[in-house]
Amino acid sequence: MQHTFKALTLSYKTAPIPVRETVALNEINCKNLLDKINEFTEARDVLVLSTCNRTEVYYAAEKDLSRELIKLIAIEKGFFATKEVTPYFTSITDHAQAIEQLYNVSLGLESQVVGDMQILNQVKKAYQWAADANMAGPFLHRLMHTIFAANKRAVNETAFRDGAASVSYATVELVEELTKGMENPRVLMVGVGEIGADVCDNFQKSTVRNVIIANRTHHKAVALAQKTGATAVYWEQVWDEIKKADVVVSSVPGDCFFIDKCLLENQVLQTPKFFIDLSMPRSIDAELETLEGVHVRNIDNIRNRATAALEKRLAAVASVRQIVQESMAEFLAWAREMAMSPALQQFKNRLEEIRQREMARYLKNLGEAERAAVEAITKSMLNKIVKLPAIELKAACMRGESEALLNGLSALFQLEEKQEA
Repeated sequence: MQHTFKALTLSYKTAPIPVRETVALNEINCKNLLDKINEFTEARDVLVLSTCNRTEVYYAAEKDLSRELIKLIAIEKGFFATKEVTPYFTSITDHAQAIEQLYNVSLGLESQVVGDMQILNQVKKAYQWAADANMAGPFLHRLMHTIFAANKRAVNETAFRDGAASVSYATVELVEELTKGMENPRVLMVGVGEIGADVCDNFQKSTVRNVIIANRTHHKAVALAQKTGATAVYWEQVWDEIKKADVVVSSVPGDCFFIDKCLLENQVLQTPKFFIDLSMPRSIDAELETLEGVHVRNIDNIRNRATAALEKRLAAVASVRQIVQESMAEFLAWAREMAMSPALQQFKNRLEEIRQREMARYLKNLGEAERAAVEAITKSMLNKIVKLPAIELKAACMRGESEALLNGLSALFQLEEKQEA
């Protein structure tokens, strides 16, 4: 039988930023964690997903591996006080609920900004890492492609993805609000990863035009600046640009770059000044708020700001959930059939053993032509005998009642005992 699919999840709904920072995993961490899970647990079909809003592990196993997985996350992140983060994790051990959680996360139903388009790309990357690590079996492959098909339906059949109600668009709306009344406000974008690039793209639709881009890899900053009508500066100028900017938006992880209060408290700053931290771990010191005229916003302050688009998306949520339920029903029926197939094959093998034994007993005195005729007749009989239970099992799968039939089949023909032997 297919092991139960499970999920271990921690998100913005249950954990504050400091806790999410503690367990946040970058690409290397995610790949390393996959290797650790493969080496130290019996989990299969494993997907490790970590974004600024969530850290999750999806897996198939006979028992709940939450404690083991939290320990492995702690080891990967270099801390050992797991009791401090464990209460913020939720373990989903119900097969269908875990599958539904992955659907809802992938389609943006669980996003901080409902319908966020970035999450599906992050899920696709996590799936690719699982496949590369040989941790994705037929179950996970089928599940992911079914989810991608459901997402396509949501895009084509509903208004769930209409407009630009994403974290990046919400950031642009916040900048517009904070700089209202300023003449040609100067905005510095630090980092041009996926979120940073999306923010710059959305500034093209904004009244804010004076956007400066600083990135460690300068050619990426130049390429994005040319695409979006912004201005690129060298990374060595970032601190000078921070002083001059009216708004500083950072999407660089805090373990790579950090704007500390002590570095700015004795500097002459353009004020009022606003810092917006889109990073995880955070890259902007919350203590900057204690400086005169300085204000800090973090990822949890970026709310659902794209009002018109968001209203359409919220109105479409019921339709998207219906698509999820329909897609899940189809997938679960397939999964039950997959679980049934080994038992059905064992049943067929058991009958074949009986046929072969009886054939060996009675064909000794028959000629070649007679042997071939008996072989053909008995094989045909066996296939017809197997066909009816197969049809009934498939029908039971559709009704969700296959377990009792499988148990009865195993008991009648001692399939489990035969398999162990």
